[in-house]
Amino acid sequence: VLSFIIFICYIASLAASFMMAPLLEFLLALFLLFAYASKLNEKFKGLYWPLADFLRCVSAAIIYFAISIAAVSKYSDGASKAAGVFGFVATIVYAIDFYLTFNDLVTFLKQGSSDAPEGHKSEDENSDSDSD
Repeated sequence: VLSFIIFICYIASLAASFMMAPLLEFLLALFLLFAYASKLNEKFKGLYWPLADFLRCVSAAIIYFAISIAAVSKYSDGASKAAGVFGFVATIVYAIDFYLTFNDLVTFLKQGSSDAPEGHKSEDENSDSDSD
């Protein structure tokens, strides 16, 4: 919702060249919401969904911070200032989401790494029993 509001503010402002970043973030967030709601993350196990969400949060926080500084400092119209302020709020929101997603990603990766040695161990045990 915040990305859509920022997109609308950039359309109405003199800084319309910045409108592509919030639009892409909005569409990407909408896609991930649809993917999680339709349980695509359970169907496509080859894609590391927590990593995709983590990278989206990191890139969004960095991009929103950069374009918000540019919008506030370079343009003087009210819509650009509003988009910049909303952009700073979005930076904070994405940074919090980045932190929470990072914790989920660490848990996901630890879960994946703990499964790997057991798989190798069972293969070793099978090869030992075959040689007997």
